[in-house]
Amino acid sequence: MPVEITWWGHATCTLEDSNVRVLTDPLFARRLAHLRRRRGAVPPAEAHRADLALVSHLHADHLHLPSLAALTAGTRLLVPRDAPRAVPGLRRLRHLRLTEVAPGDRVRVGELLVRAVPARHDGRRLPVGPHRSPALGYVVEGEARTYFAGDTGLFDAMVEWVGPVDVALLPVGGWGPYLGEGHLDPGRAAQALARLRPRVAVPVHYGTYWPIGMDAVRPHEFHAPGDEFVRLAAEAAPQVAVHKLGHGESVRLEVAR
Repeated sequence: MPVEITWWGHATCTLEDSNVRVLTDPLFARRLAHLRRRRGAVPPAEAHRADLALVSHLHADHLHLPSLAALTAGTRLLVPRDAPRAVPGLRRLRHLRLTEVAPGDRVRVGELLVRAVPARHDGRRLPVGPHRSPALGYVVEGEARTYFAGDTGLFDAMVEWVGPVDVALLPVGGWGPYLGEGHLDPGRAAQALARLRPRVAVPVHYGTYWPIGMDAVRPHEFHAPGDEFVRLAAEAAPQVAVHKLGHGESVRLEVAR
């Protein structure tokens, strides 16, 4: 059975594997605080439908309460451990089936096994609040093994935690003119590919949101990361097939173990 991945923009993807729809870091907003969506239409209602939604960390562009509220009733939602304490609004989402997870936890949904893995990222609900919840990535195991990295920098135990994977959804940029600590830029994402050696990679987390009034400030940081990642990945990990998707575009993958 083929596996299908749709990129809706930023870190939001739909993964269809083993007749289960998985949604990553749902963000359906046209505007979020000082950010506005500059590329790609706001995802349609179809994108709100999922059997399982994964939240990687507590930053508002990854744990976005209005977008989570738009998910269909009964959706299983995995969030980092203690997220409801740090973000009390999660408790109001009673139409969702919420489960808190930490690195090493495993959750089965239909034919899928989902593993929570660490991420090197400050996952607090900034700008205030203690560091109560870990930043996570997830490995979704079904017909394929798909790694959704969330937001992360490189870390020594990445390969040990993630393990062999077929597909890697890797962040390659951000939403502002500079990337802080705990992020992958195109070069570091290419290094991650060389370590993980998946069969397929899809770059995400770039080219969607940009601060209002900063259109002319370092625009290459907004436009270039996808193409730069394709170029650097070909050098660092030529065995990996990279699919750079447009907003709303999908790729179907035949995965043979």
